[in-house]
Amino acid sequence: MPEQSNDYRVVVFGAGGVGKSSLVLRFVKGTFRDTYIPTVEDTYRQVISCDKSVCTLEITDTTGSHQFPAMQRLSISKGHAFILVYSITSRQSLEELKPIYQQVLAIKGNVEGIPIMLVGNKSDETQREVETREGEAQANHWKCAFMETSAKTNHNVTELFQELLNLDKKRDMSLNMRSSKQRRADKLKAKCSVM
Repeated sequence: MPEQSNDYRVVVFGAGGVGKSSLVLRFVKGTFRDTYIPTVEDTYRQVISCDKSVCTLEITDTTGSHQFPAMQRLSISKGHAFILVYSITSRQSLEELKPIYQQVLAIKGNVEGIPIMLVGNKSDETQREVETREGEAQANHWKCAFMETSAKTNHNVTELFQELLNLDKKRDMSLNMRSSKQRRADKLKAKCSVM
């Protein structure tokens, strides 16, 4: 089946409990849940502006465990951009991203030109195991972008997705969160004039 050019696939990887689902749900639905519910794989869609037209940002929230390697490989092969999430409260969660990054490199062949964000989530927490400079150093080593976020306080969540889209130099994309009804109303206003 041919790939639809109006879909832009972002894949979110990370260990269990780092807040992958919380980041995605905060971005797509504006909600946050305190309870941890393990994810096998969920896909969310968000309409964005892409190359002066509308396209769908398809976000795949992957499992935190390594029980489904075939699903992981498929997600990487179909992905256009990647978010690698660790918790600043867990050094182990940063370590668990290393084989995932290597797998992205092996499947994509070359990550140059592929938007990848390394994300230190839970920046609102005080029990920090991974300092900001350590996350930045890992991102520099992988030649990818870096950001710290908090799904709980909504810190840098929208900025994370916008920055990821900005990294794709092949396309001109932006988050266009307004509804089609609102855009139609704006167009009608623009065409109306008072006599």
